[in-house]
Amino acid sequence: MNKAILIGRLTRDPEVRYTQSGVAVCTFTLAVDRRFARKDANDGQPTADFIPIVTWRKLAEICGNNLVKGRRIGVEGRIQVRSYDAQDGSKRYVTEIIADEVEFLDSKNSVSQPGEYGAPASAPAAHPQQSGSAGSFGSSIPDEEIPF
Repeated sequence: MNKAILIGRLTRDPEVRYTQSGVAVCTFTLAVDRRFARKDANDGQPTADFIPIVTWRKLAEICGNNLVKGRRIGVEGRIQVRSYDAQDGSKRYVTEIIADEVEFLDSKNSVSQPGEYGAPASAPAAHPQQSGSAGSFGSSIPDEEIPF
């Protein structure tokens, strides 16, 4: 089983591009706070993982039109590892989440301040205002359609 469920904040505005065949693809990075951080490693500061997220088709367009840096979202999808040959001839590996569902967990007006990526654990639960889920896109996309 390959399933990932994440909640975090966008580290930058999403980037929407289109393949040569006109399929929308949206990429963004999600900062996900670690539940337990070693206090001595980071002077007691919370630690986050920065996870690349990719959405396709209608969900990509929804994300591109509605998400901004700092927005808190939930993502459900699968982990994908792919490789490509870099310009210097070396082989590079990329691990990313291919999102099937995205849920907006806060309003556009409640975006965090710059440099603040996660809500503290004691913060009240955000109320969902709308769902950005556009259904499941589990079909495989050929590598030649990936624009990056």
